[in-house]
Amino acid sequence: MFQLNGTIFMPPVLTLIGIPGLESVQFWIGIPFCAMYIIALFGNCLLLVIIKSERSLHEPMYLFLAMLGATDIALSTCILPKMLGIFWFHLPDIYFDACLFQMWLIHTFQCIESGILLAMALDRYVAICFPLRHATIFTYHLLTQIGVGVTLRAALLVAPCLILIKCRLKHFRTTVVSHSYCEHMAIVKLAAEDIRVNKICGLFVAFTILGFDIIFITLSYIRIFITVFNLPQREARLKAFNTCIAHICVFLEFYLLGFFSFFTHRFGFHIPPYIHILLSNLYLLVPPLLNPIVYGVKTKQIRDRVSKVFHSKDSS
Repeated sequence: MFQLNGTIFMPPVLTLIGIPGLESVQFWIGIPFCAMYIIALFGNCLLLVIIKSERSLHEPMYLFLAMLGATDIALSTCILPKMLGIFWFHLPDIYFDACLFQMWLIHTFQCIESGILLAMALDRYVAICFPLRHATIFTYHLLTQIGVGVTLRAALLVAPCLILIKCRLKHFRTTVVSHSYCEHMAIVKLAAEDIRVNKICGLFVAFTILGFDIIFITLSYIRIFITVFNLPQREARLKAFNTCIAHICVFLEFYLLGFFSFFTHRFGFHIPPYIHILLSNLYLLVPPLLNPIVYGVKTKQIRDRVSKVFHSKDSS
């Protein structure tokens, strides 16, 4: 590792310290995090199996839900194994390029999840506001295009953040990352050079993807609510609204946690660092945990299928 004027030139290895200020209790923090990860894996895998095996669930809403489940599995798997390695086995070191790759994966999957939530909102908008045209608009071909488009949008827009770190930042004040995973700003703040371009790029990606998505999801639901409240029969209003409840819960859980974590990380200068890190961890772990639970409880078709699976096991 080459040092120049007190800075480190292109360090090959970084050190993730976990949760700064809570190092002495990280072992115990790892236990609920591991439990959340196992439950998230089980719930999302069960969801994928049910949707794949049940032909009646091969509809746009459930296929988008399958995409969301697969993204949740990938997102939580990007961070939990390494995080538990830090908490339980004292393995904080990570190669610089591997850290950048983890950063790219995490932020890409976050953006993919946001895009899928937008697609689900548009699906509900068409299903409720234009029910006769829903089947002709949301074809399997369109679903494939949406899946590919959401993935490419996320991967390509997040990539410049990685490239700017790799190409612009050569000198670092320290190799110790005050985080439990490789987060964009946590790495950028290590640099001993001007990081304004990197900050602007990070903000641009966040507001281009998450800002765009949240605006169109909100507009979709405003239009949905107007249509639902104009329905003449109370039963029809309740039935239409009930199909949206699960998505609204997932939408609020994802974006509220995300924006709270985002703004406290950048503007909450008086908040202790361990609060920032815990919020960031929960932002990545809670949605994969809650999404299958929310949809399992609020969606009758999935709930019935899960009951059938476990009832058949009990009978045998």
